[in-house]
Amino acid sequence: MLNKLANGWLLQAALLLVLLIRIDAMAWLREWVLWIGVLLYAPLLIRKSIERARSFRPPTTKVFALFLLLTIAMLAIHSVGGLLGWSFLPTGAFHLLAAFTLIVDISEHTFLKFYQNMHPALAFVITFFGIIIFGSALLMLPAATVRGIAFIDALFTATSAVCVTGLAVLDTGKDFTFLGQVIILFLIQAGGIGILTFTNLFGLLFRGEKSFKDIIFLTDLISAGNLRTTFRNLVKIIVFVFGVEAAGALMIYLASPQTDLFFAIFHAVSAFCNAGFSTLTNSLYEPDFRFNYALQLIIAWLIITGGIGYNVFFNVFSVFRFRLRKFLSQYISWVEKPSSLLVKWDINTTLVWRTTLILLAGGWALFYVLEYHNTLAEHGTWGKIAGAFFGSVTPRTAGFNAVDMTALLHPTIMVYLLLMWVGASPGSTGGGIKTTVFALATLNLINQVRGRDQLVFKWQTVPASVIARVTTVISLSLIALGLGTTLIISLQPELPVLSVAFECFSAYATVGLSIGLTAKLCTASKVIVIILMFLGRVSFLTFLIALLATINKRSGAGRMIFPENNIIVN
Repeated sequence: MLNKLANGWLLQAALLLVLLIRIDAMAWLREWVLWIGVLLYAPLLIRKSIERARSFRPPTTKVFALFLLLTIAMLAIHSVGGLLGWSFLPTGAFHLLAAFTLIVDISEHTFLKFYQNMHPALAFVITFFGIIIFGSALLMLPAATVRGIAFIDALFTATSAVCVTGLAVLDTGKDFTFLGQVIILFLIQAGGIGILTFTNLFGLLFRGEKSFKDIIFLTDLISAGNLRTTFRNLVKIIVFVFGVEAAGALMIYLASPQTDLFFAIFHAVSAFCNAGFSTLTNSLYEPDFRFNYALQLIIAWLIITGGIGYNVFFNVFSVFRFRLRKFLSQYISWVEKPSSLLVKWDINTTLVWRTTLILLAGGWALFYVLEYHNTLAEHGTWGKIAGAFFGSVTPRTAGFNAVDMTALLHPTIMVYLLLMWVGASPGSTGGGIKTTVFALATLNLINQVRGRDQLVFKWQTVPASVIARVTTVISLSLIALGLGTTLIISLQPELPVLSVAFECFSAYATVGLSIGLTAKLCTASKVIVIILMFLGRVSFLTFLIALLATINKRSGAGRMIFPENNIIVN
């Protein structure tokens, strides 16, 4: 019995559920259940922590195991004290440490027993689906909403948060309590950084010997591109995300003195994760915020940073560090010359930066010209420039709005459709078909017009398999958008076609912008939008790969080489 409890996760899951449920009338009962549960759970985790601390070789994992050992000891002491009538830790600190410890232990079992023999694409899809269902259950808790919530609305909100979309059928600031807003914030963070990053990081921390299969799994998951640096990249991603969000929260807090710290944290996480959720009823179009250009620029910076992609920033940092050390080593004796011969810009970095700058500049200019006498009319010269820039950034899967979306001109809406469809960059918190896909498709188009068979960029040949993947991603996105728009129009023919198309583009590209249609959707239309948000976040192609991996498990399929033949296409 003890071995089953030690090697399972039912006790941990039960304690985590008790910890999350808020019972104001019987709070003392919940505390007693937590204290007794921690005392039953503590010996099991202490035994496991001691065994792992002895077997771990890397110093970092050994230190982490000892930290967990100290944490569970503190929780046990507090639980004994609570039963005897005195407290060792503040209640909030006890809950925080307990939640951290339980999530870490559950993550370990999740990695070791569930994902280990699963295709990465299938694991990715199932994890997002699982966290959506879990989030929906949390949002249906009585303490999470002011007047209760239907399951379809809870599912819609949870999907929108996990898929970092931002479409909302309820007012986040008014219809959800503080607990409900915290749950939404957690779902945004989990969906933005990727819940698998945490799960697999903790799974690797608990394994002294990392198998080659584990490393390949994580390399495919985070697109590390290098088997030797996979674990290091996981740590870098987490440090980078929380570092940028903390800096963004501080700047938002300073730029909006009429708000509190939670407002700053919520909007920093929502902006960096490209979620678009806001505790304000009309987002940044509220009277107190629509003219706060400093706040808009801070949020725009967070959106761009989150939408660029981790690998791009890591490559930029490596190049600048290499060049700085090389320069300083020529004039300062104690600065060592870089050991590597050359660190250069990655082709992915070049594509991402160039495409991002072109889309931002083009969108900025078009929005400024088209909306100069319309939604920007109430702003001054500087306000028009800042507003147009923010209007160019937010459709890149962000979802915030500082103008009246229902008043946008039709040409501006068409520009937004293109920007939403392209979206952010690979390996980022944003959605869309991705900037690299759009860039390669454009380059391939130019290449075909010039009559060239081989696509060359930066003196490097782009493989035919990559071009085929680009075509597949674009084709699947058009299929999803066309089918989703057609179904919603069939269900609700009274809705404007352009508004429905805008909603579908926003959902699939995980943008979150709407021109006043979300609240008018019926239950069936909400289900369609939910499916579009899910497919857009996990990638339609990844979903199909996961589905095929489940149905067809023949390892030898697709390895035969067949003769080629030309087909007339023009």
